[in-house]
Amino acid sequence: MGKLTVRALRAILMLVLVGTVLVQVGMVWALATDPEDGSLPLTPLRLITILGLVSVQVAVVCVWRLVAMVRRGTVFSHAAFRYVDGVIGSIVAAALVWFTVTAVNAPGQREDPGVTVIMAGVGVAILGVALVVLVLRMLLTQAVALDVEAARMQAELDEVI
Repeated sequence: MGKLTVRALRAILMLVLVGTVLVQVGMVWALATDPEDGSLPLTPLRLITILGLVSVQVAVVCVWRLVAMVRRGTVFSHAAFRYVDGVIGSIVAAALVWFTVTAVNAPGQREDPGVTVIMAGVGVAILGVALVVLVLRMLLTQAVALDVEAARMQAELDEVI
């Protein structure tokens, strides 16, 4: 992975992290100072937003750690699984948060349930992303096994020579 790619990815990750923290601060401020007028369930949506952004932040930190492992050449190790599992867990958590938003929003969509169906479809798509990352984890498992086997074979070859 090139230095420019790593720097660009880290810059984007930092922007996402700072942005999510600022939105969370805004949501907490709104919870404390802005009363509901009764038209929307604002308090639950604000709390759900705060929790959803935590899942994004966990994914950002895990991806940051994985990029660091790639730069060091240690990504094909068992230590990487912890961060990949963190990404998968945060994506699943984001899907659950989205389904919660869908459920909170559904009573207001009684006359047009299509919006709720579309929102549920987005939740399923988010779960699909988690499955894609799970498949990538399986590929990482195979790569780690091959790396271990190659190291064992190299040790045997070194003994012979």
